[in-house]
Amino acid sequence: MKPKILLSTIAAAALLVAGCGGASDTSTGASASSSGSGGGSKTSLSLVAYSTPEVVYDEIIPDFQATSAGKGVSFKTSYGASGDQSRAVLAGQKADVVALSLAPDVDKLVPDKLVPADWVKQTEAAGGAGGFVTTSLVSFVVRKGNPKGIHGWDDLLKPGVKVVTPNPFTSGAAKWNIMGAYQHGGLAYVKKLLTQHVPVQPKSGREALQTFTGGEGDVLISYEYEYATAVKKGEKNLELVQPADTFLIQNPIAATSATGAAGKAFVKFALGDAAQQHFADWGYRPVNPTVLAKNKSKFPDPQSLKTIADFGGWSKVNDQLFDPAKGSVAKIESDAGVSTAK
Repeated sequence: MKPKILLSTIAAAALLVAGCGGASDTSTGASASSSGSGGGSKTSLSLVAYSTPEVVYDEIIPDFQATSAGKGVSFKTSYGASGDQSRAVLAGQKADVVALSLAPDVDKLVPDKLVPADWVKQTEAAGGAGGFVTTSLVSFVVRKGNPKGIHGWDDLLKPGVKVVTPNPFTSGAAKWNIMGAYQHGGLAYVKKLLTQHVPVQPKSGREALQTFTGGEGDVLISYEYEYATAVKKGEKNLELVQPADTFLIQNPIAATSATGAAGKAFVKFALGDAAQQHFADWGYRPVNPTVLAKNKSKFPDPQSLKTIADFGGWSKVNDQLFDPAKGSVAKIESDAGVSTAK
């Protein structure tokens, strides 16, 4: 077995980068003063998000700024691996809105009162059922023509097939991938996949896509929206494969405890028709039922779809699979030489 190559810096350096703004840290709109008031006053909002929806928020933010609630509002945005982004906010990075890959990364902010304990209820009141802004399905991205004949999970274990998926201890996206594998074949399947077919584990979902489009691997375990993003950015050598059995991805959004009217208005806007259509255009499944119905033909249903609730919820799953000290997946990764540091 070849030693694993983890495409990231050491954990301490990663946390430092995240604390300074993650993979991307940019400002949108005119510079402004205090955060908290909306309705046309000069306000600065900080959006801290996981890496992949950057292209969508680049479209949503100007639309929001064109509304009465967003008039005079500037943005500072930060994008990176979901786990790193959550830890950066805990370490003091300013955030008015967090849009992360999975709910536990938001829940980590609750004990320090950085996010309200009832954030799910607040997001639901703004239009996001379950606290989510988008959903997707764990899928496969392959080379044009599907030369390795990848159609389902078992095909990933064919001799010689190399798979790219992020490290689940830095990337929330990777946990969804692992759950897709786990729902199909249990821990034995996950172990064989990771130890025999995954030569690289990038730090985030976006880095995994970049690694794959750069020529590494035969299959990228990813999501409908990663494929759509790559195609919209000009990649022509890719195809999307949706396995018959897969896992539902649910991406949360929340206004932080420190934000005011403008931050809450942005969350509501992100769940409205216009913003949700932007998500749909980039391959994300809208949670807004009206927009989802309008785009239904883009998002076919698989034969079998599991959710995190089918496995007892994230608290149970994280304890059993991803806890660095005792999790089954953590042991597999550690034994293979992959960092499980968070």
